[in-house]
Amino acid sequence: MFATRYLLAATVLGSALCVSQANAQCSGNAGGCLTVNTASATVNALVKLGMSATTSSLSSPTADQIEVGATLADAGPTFTVKANRSWTLNIRTSNPATWTYVGTLGGTKPISDLTWSNAVAGTFVGISTSDALFLSGAAATNGTAAQAFFRTVWAAGFTQPSNAPGVYSLAIVFSLSAP
Repeated sequence: MFATRYLLAATVLGSALCVSQANAQCSGNAGGCLTVNTASATVNALVKLGMSATTSSLSSPTADQIEVGATLADAGPTFTVKANRSWTLNIRTSNPATWTYVGTLGGTKPISDLTWSNAVAGTFVGISTSDALFLSGAAATNGTAAQAFFRTVWAAGFTQPSNAPGVYSLAIVFSLSAP
C-alpha cells in the first residue's frame, strides 16, 4: 500500500515537471525557435511628504494681550508634496480635547484655541481630532509646495485656566494619501 502511494506521488510529480519544462521549450524545423516571456511590474499609488520642521514655536502672550484677550499669528512648517496621482493632505490633532500642559498650576487649554490655514490671509479653522482637508492636488506632482499658518487664541483674563503659567503643546498630525 505504501509503495503504491509512493509510486503514485512520483508519477504526479514527474508529470508536473514535464509539463513545466514543456512550456519553456520550443522546437522548429526551419532552424529557429521563438518563445515569449512577459515581464511586468506593478506601480502602486505613491506619495512622499517633506516637512521643514517637526516643531513650531508659537508666540507667547504678553500681560497686555492676556488682559484683553488676543489671537497671535505664527507661521508653521512648510511642506513638499510628491505623488504619482491625485492626492490629499489632511490635518488634525491627536490630543483628545485639550493641549498637553506641563506646569504646576493646572493649566487647561482647549484644542480649538489653535486655528490653522494653508494661506497667511486665509480662512482659519479650529483644529479638531477629525481629519480636515489641508490641501489637495488633482494630478501627479514632483513637488507641490505648501505651508501651514497658525493663530492661537488666548482668552481674556489672568484667572483663565488656559492662561496658567506653564508649557502648552499640541500634537498636529499631517497625513498625505493618494486615494
